[in-house]
Amino acid sequence: MINIQPLADLKHLDEAVALQRTIWGYSDLDLESRALLVIASQFAGQLLGAFDGGKLIGIALAFCTASGNELRLHSHRVGVLPDHQNHGIGRMLKLAQRQDALVRGIKFIQWTFDPLLPRNAYFNLEKLGGIARRYIPNLYGITSSPLHGGLPTDRLLLEWDLESPRVLKTLSGNKPTPSAEAIRIAIPDFSLRKDPELQLEFRNHLVEKLSSGYAITGFEKSLDRAYYLLEKS
Repeated sequence: MINIQPLADLKHLDEAVALQRTIWGYSDLDLESRALLVIASQFAGQLLGAFDGGKLIGIALAFCTASGNELRLHSHRVGVLPDHQNHGIGRMLKLAQRQDALVRGIKFIQWTFDPLLPRNAYFNLEKLGGIARRYIPNLYGITSSPLHGGLPTDRLLLEWDLESPRVLKTLSGNKPTPSAEAIRIAIPDFSLRKDPELQLEFRNHLVEKLSSGYAITGFEKSLDRAYYLLEKS
């Protein structure tokens, strides 16, 4: 049985550091240290762990931030060990983040994700009900993770308005219907995602639309292509 709980014990924090190496393949330069995890768990954020029995198999790390007078969470890192993926544990961690935030009086969580990964896009947009209005080129620089393929770490900033009608409807299993004026932008084929020229072309296309008042509100997939759904915000 999977159990989600806050992490604070130093032994668990050391395990959380090691988990980052296994999930993302990071070198020490890109790891979040035990000291930083202490600060997040004790003072300035949120640190949750997913346990299978007594084994730590996933983490969710977030930091407190603000927009004007509104307190928010920035969900920096959520991951599950490879042999436990595709079993709904990532969703369990995100829902636990949401519940913990609401208990604290926080109603908004944001995080970034790689716009070239259809799996992440589907999860964030279709399963959680988030939307994206901002594209950030090369946010983290070139990292040591083989998952990033040596490309600039372009990211979409996802907005998760925890008690909005869109989110509540999505979490209940009823995705909002897009408007008739929605447009679609194809995501480059995954096998080509290590091509920097293709990434730049895709970046420019999305930035143009987001800058003209569109927001990414959904994700669609056909037999051979995946698409972002954009609507005027």
